[in-house]
Amino acid sequence: MRWTLLAWAAIAGWYLWQRWGLVNALALGDTDDNMRLMQVRGLLAGQDWFDLRQYRLSPPGGLDIHWSRLVDLPIAALILIFQPFTGTAMAERLAVGIAPTFPLAVTMLAMGAAVRRLIAPAAWPLAVIILMGCTATMVMYLPLRIDHHGWQLACLALTVMGLADASRLRGGLTVGLASAGSLTIGLELLPFCAMAGAIVALRWMWDRDEMPRMRAYGLSLAGGSSAGFVLFASNANYAMRCDALTPVWLSVMIAAGALLFLLAQLNPAGRIARLGLAAIAGAIVAGGFAGLFPQCLQRPEGVSDELANTWLNNVREARPIYKHSFAMAFPIAVLPVIGLIGAGFAAWRARTADQLVAWVAIGLFTAFAGAMLLWQVRAGPAAQLLAVPGATWLAWTVVPWFLGHRWMAVRVLGSAAAFLIVSGLFAGFVVKWVQVDPPRKMRAVVSKANARCASASAMRMLDRTIPRSTLFTHVDLGPRLIVMTRHNGIAGPYHRNERAILDVHHAFTGSPDAFRGIAKRYGARYLLVCPNMAETTVYRARQPNGFYGQLSKGKVPEWLEPVPLYTHAPYRLWRIRYDR
Repeated sequence: MRWTLLAWAAIAGWYLWQRWGLVNALALGDTDDNMRLMQVRGLLAGQDWFDLRQYRLSPPGGLDIHWSRLVDLPIAALILIFQPFTGTAMAERLAVGIAPTFPLAVTMLAMGAAVRRLIAPAAWPLAVIILMGCTATMVMYLPLRIDHHGWQLACLALTVMGLADASRLRGGLTVGLASAGSLTIGLELLPFCAMAGAIVALRWMWDRDEMPRMRAYGLSLAGGSSAGFVLFASNANYAMRCDALTPVWLSVMIAAGALLFLLAQLNPAGRIARLGLAAIAGAIVAGGFAGLFPQCLQRPEGVSDELANTWLNNVREARPIYKHSFAMAFPIAVLPVIGLIGAGFAAWRARTADQLVAWVAIGLFTAFAGAMLLWQVRAGPAAQLLAVPGATWLAWTVVPWFLGHRWMAVRVLGSAAAFLIVSGLFAGFVVKWVQVDPPRKMRAVVSKANARCASASAMRMLDRTIPRSTLFTHVDLGPRLIVMTRHNGIAGPYHRNERAILDVHHAFTGSPDAFRGIAKRYGARYLLVCPNMAETTVYRARQPNGFYGQLSKGKVPEWLEPVPLYTHAPYRLWRIRYDR
């Protein structure tokens, strides 16, 4: 643990030094990172612990955010620690730079413990090195990435550590509490939590001596989920919704945990009897869920078909991996395949029954994660993380064979090539030298517009140019606007706020008169657009002659009064006149 924490400190320090310019500019690149900072600001300003509405979007009622406060705690704590010495602005920058590295420490410790238990006591440095090469995973731990994904991945790493634990009681507690923590944060990894529970149950079905693991898992899952709900569920999450740890999923976790505890207490000697009882318990949970919560049998967001087709279905991370470019998909997909191969060989070469069962569990988890990529590419960070133990086993087994060869060329070149292959690092070279994707000039234009319009300097210009107001702007620009300026926005990309999102899309794709009516309803005094931002390409594609399509062609209604900006400003800004 000491050496792992030392390695973490060095890595975290390097990340912070390398990205200090972005940290100092508060360059939060993702809408969720910006919204997370606003949630923390609200908490520190006295907003109620259980009130997670964002009142500076769609004022005065605000937008409902379906998160919990759990991830806010380390960010808020760091701000409070630094604030007396640096002032609020610098304290925020230090907090958003440092906080994402905390879950990295948990992940490194958990993966190190897992490979020590599964492979050898000295194998943990290999796991750390291979983890550093998991590009999709490591992005979630970089400075400024303050949203909840890093902590959920840390919970997933703890789950792997628990599955690899030979101590059945401790392993069951670890898996149950890690799953409860992940669900308290959000439901993004719910399928992985369900798979972890299925693996615990399968181990018991195969071997009745696994009873302590399943009993501890059932109790900690039910108890941990209950504690997470009581301590962190927002007022809005007491509704019977399907997109967070609401009474819906809390009841499922309590029922599943209680049934697993009951089965563990019964613990019949026959394998067929255990299988039958587990099937009955699964049918009770599934049937009860379908009967009591039929609204959750569809997509958990609970949005209308219009919002799904207009916005949610077009979110890039919600698409299958095969619908993405080769340059993006190949590096993500390679390591899960390698990890699955490694877990398979490790199970085949296992020296004890406990190791065999543990490696089969890891292999099942890795295969499940790989299959999830065929549903949504957002499973990529978790899939890469779960592949680390299998890849580490391959590196521990294959590389020493090359290092022990009598020919120096094989020792040097062979071991280097072997490690590049089993760690998945070769994927970066393949993407660089194998040009599969056709060049897309528009993508570069869009990326440039996204970056320029979100920049701190451009945002500060808005504060200098106009008095505090409500600005009608794009959905994806709303969270950044309220973080960097005094102004209010209309919407953010959060599915519970269907009306606000659809109103923005209707306003930009409909007629000019329709836009003015919608803007007046929200009390917007200015219109702010970012030409060529990704969202604007959707407006133009769907309605070339809609309101935004006309603006992009220079057709501006007389009731829009231009507000002068500096020559190369990335925005176009108008005052909305309702008296014309």
